[in-house]
Amino acid sequence: MQAIILAAGMGKRLKELTNNATKCMVKVNGVTMIERMLTSLDRLSLNRIILVVGYEGEKLKEYIKTLSVKTPIEFVENKIYNKTNNIYSLYLAKDHLLNEDTLLLESDLVFEDAVLDRIVNDPQPSLALVAKFESWMDGTVVELDDEDNIVRFRSKNEFRFEDIKNYYKTVNIYKFSKEFSRSHYVPFLEAYCKALGNNEYYEQVLKVITLLDKPDIKAIRLHDEAWYEIDDVQDLDIAESIFTNDKDRLKKLQSRFGGYWRYPHLIDFCYLVNPFYPCQKLMDEIKANFEVLIANYPSGMRVNSLLAAKLFGLRASHVVVGNGAAELIKSLMTKLSGKIGVIFPTFEEYPNRRAGEEIVPFMPQNSDFSYTADDLIAFYTAHPVSVLTLINPDNPSGNYIKKADVLRLAKWAEETGTRLIVDESFVDFCDKEESPSLLSTELLLSYPQLIVVKSISKSYGVPGVRLGILASADESLISFIKQDVAIWNINSFGEFYMQIAEKYQSDYQAALRRFYDVRRDYVSALREIKGLRVIDSQANYLMCEILPPHTAAEVTEHLLCAHNILIKDLSTKRGFDGGQYIRIAVKRPEENDVLVRALKQLLSE
Repeated sequence: MQAIILAAGMGKRLKELTNNATKCMVKVNGVTMIERMLTSLDRLSLNRIILVVGYEGEKLKEYIKTLSVKTPIEFVENKIYNKTNNIYSLYLAKDHLLNEDTLLLESDLVFEDAVLDRIVNDPQPSLALVAKFESWMDGTVVELDDEDNIVRFRSKNEFRFEDIKNYYKTVNIYKFSKEFSRSHYVPFLEAYCKALGNNEYYEQVLKVITLLDKPDIKAIRLHDEAWYEIDDVQDLDIAESIFTNDKDRLKKLQSRFGGYWRYPHLIDFCYLVNPFYPCQKLMDEIKANFEVLIANYPSGMRVNSLLAAKLFGLRASHVVVGNGAAELIKSLMTKLSGKIGVIFPTFEEYPNRRAGEEIVPFMPQNSDFSYTADDLIAFYTAHPVSVLTLINPDNPSGNYIKKADVLRLAKWAEETGTRLIVDESFVDFCDKEESPSLLSTELLLSYPQLIVVKSISKSYGVPGVRLGILASADESLISFIKQDVAIWNINSFGEFYMQIAEKYQSDYQAALRRFYDVRRDYVSALREIKGLRVIDSQANYLMCEILPPHTAAEVTEHLLCAHNILIKDLSTKRGFDGGQYIRIAVKRPEENDVLVRALKQLLSE
């Protein structure tokens, strides 16, 4: 067997990275793509590797001479690489296809060795390697039948988004038997180039072949094997977070702060959303209005304040809508002055917006990080502050203070002239009492020093539309924030969501009831795991202590690299003093079960 690598292209989408070198010489975590590919092929004991070169071909040849590759390497030159596409590059190597069985690869791929093993070890003589289509993918897709026959090739012009559930992306790695090349591929390749020219893709030939009664090529599906096609700097950034050592992979992934749909096998237990909402009918209504929404500007702040007021039963003058709660927190922290009381460990968006010397920390002195309203009143009476922040339920501990006690704290704040910020982004997940929210005109008027923040993204499971609100009877504060943020600070999808959300309230309540049951079962399953201490929570996440000999960092890294599960390592956060804690989201039962099994396997070792 031999391999042919197509490496003649210019890689223009990588911009300055390919100004003076071919695309396959771009480095992924310090190693060029071509070195990775040649090293992987070298272990297969191939008879030869043929590279079709073009753009910066001489530079590529000289570079390859510096690599430790035992397999003989031959070169074919595409002198008109700037006028042709990869069908011509393969045409130039067609005589090699006739000599023996061939692995055909494009040079802009990064993959683990298991990817090649899948196609090489399969007994089928001619194969196209494919992977389930994901939203980030681009290029040629195929449809398969139950026996892995390629039913149809679809080019970009034939792509139908409504059919993506049936699509597989070609990985651009193929295995051609010598007989298949002789009887099928090379004759069709020659005819296609002669009839339609050289500015095409070699997959077009396969597309024609699959129309035959006996095409003699099947597909082989990848499962969890890692691969990535690098066309631009975004692809390069993602590939570097996949093909790296375990510690750097975790670090690179965490630094993205989301966008995990580009990692289709990743299960995200780090970021916190409602796992059972929105309902399908609400989603269908948004989809039905997609074209209108994307083509029109959203309303300004006045209209969106009316929508939020209607949704939460408030006055428009008492509420401001944000591009997520984070935007409102930033504006609020800019406006308020003086010392600020913060309960640690905490959601760090609040303290990160203030200078360190302005923060007066309260740290619970118990292993569950629990505290009461009386604890806060006593501490901050002794250590006065201008502003006190309370996240209820708390993040990350899940500690919950009942509504009556929060109102006692609000009364204390009025008596002492302390601004009280209550962030109730997770309060809907509380099942200890009915109606725990402070979002009420009557309450806001009764406690003028009270400020309530709520993330709609987390509670309602729509983080992609970026919605949050801030409410207070202090109309001058609300007016300041409305002027401080941009007039179009939310998009049309966020506005439309608020417009229609009220009619789905019964679905939302049903989703919460289901959530309560799932959380209860999840906690029970986790408490059966030795080496894990689960702390009671009224939120959609659980804080757990990792007991010796394991550490939180070790568990976090292992779950990502061995199971593609992302969790939150809390051990470095302020307030833990070296304690080994993690935070894990409550998700759907099937996902929770995956995490439980992975933790049980690791912690029982």
